[in-house]
Amino acid sequence: MPMPTDARPGQNLPADFIRTIRQTFADGEQWLRDLPALLAACCTRFDVTLGDPLPLSFNYVTTATLNGAPGAADPAGHNQVVLKVGVPNPELLTEVKALQLYGGAGTVRLLDWDAALGALLLERLQPGLPLNSLPDDAHATDIAATLMTRLWRPMPAAHGFHTVAGWGQKGLGALRRAFDGGTGPFAPGLVAIAEDAFAAAATSAENWLLHGDLHHENVLSAQREPWLVIDPKGVVGPRGYECGTYLRNHLLNKADPAAVLVRRVDQLTEILGLPRTEILRWGVAHNVLSAWWGYEDDQAGTVSDMDGIVCAEFCAAHLRA
Repeated sequence: MPMPTDARPGQNLPADFIRTIRQTFADGEQWLRDLPALLAACCTRFDVTLGDPLPLSFNYVTTATLNGAPGAADPAGHNQVVLKVGVPNPELLTEVKALQLYGGAGTVRLLDWDAALGALLLERLQPGLPLNSLPDDAHATDIAATLMTRLWRPMPAAHGFHTVAGWGQKGLGALRRAFDGGTGPFAPGLVAIAEDAFAAAATSAENWLLHGDLHHENVLSAQREPWLVIDPKGVVGPRGYECGTYLRNHLLNKADPAAVLVRRVDQLTEILGLPRTEILRWGVAHNVLSAWWGYEDDQAGTVSDMDGIVCAEFCAAHLRA
C-alpha cells in the first residue's frame, strides 16, 4: 500500500512489522523511533529519493530512485533501486558478504552499503514477480534447483559465516532445555532425525556457501536474467540443507501435497546430484528447526508452523520407506 503523502518515510508502519522488530531485536524499539531519521540519512548517503515501501518483515525495504545521472553505483544504467534498512546485526553483515561473493551471478546486485546505517542499496528487479507466480510447480522447481547450483560456493575452513551445524545445534539444544531434555509438542522421532543431521554436519567436510532461505518469494522475475535470488542468509554447510525451505514452501496449498513433495524431491535429486535420502533428511531437519524458531518467536506455547511439521512428517515417512 502506498505511504500517505503527509507521512515521513518510516512512519505509519504496519502493526505486524512493528511487533516483529520489537520481538526480534533487543534494541528494536529504539530503532523504530530512529527509523525516519535513518531513512533521511540514507537518502543523503546514497543520493536517492524514496518511493513506496515493499512488503515488510524483518527489515524496512522500499523502492527508491537514484538522483542525477546513473553512475558507478548503478552499472546497469538504471536509476530504479531498492533500499533495505535493518537493525544492525550479524545476519545483515553476512547477507552483504554473500552478495559481494556472488557479484550478481544468479542474485540481485549489491550496489552499495553502509554498515553504520544498516543499509543496503540494491538493484531493483522488475517485474519482480515471485517464483510461485508460475502455475507449473515442476517448472518452478527446475528454476529453483538450477539457481541453487549457481549459488553454491566451496568455502575454506576459515570463512566467517554462520554454519548450518551451529544453527541446528543451538536451536535444538534450546528446544531440549525448554522441555527438560524432552521434546514437548515436537515428535521425538522427528527431533532425533534433525539432531542426527546437524551433528553429522558439524563433522562434515562439506563447507559450501548456501543461500540459507531459498524459497519461492526469494526468487524474483527480472530483466537482466529471467529469475534472480534475493535475501541470502549466507550460511555454510552441506548442500542438502538448501532443499529444506524450498520443499515446504507452497506445499500444503496444493491439491495433493504428498505427490508434489515426492516430485520435488525427485527433481532436486536429479538436478542437484545429491542422494535422495540426504534431501529427505534435511527436509526433516530444517523444518523441525524452523518450527522450533517459530515456537520461540510466537511465545504462545503451541507449534504454529504446521506447514513445516507436515513437510517434516512427509519426508520422515519416505526416509523410513
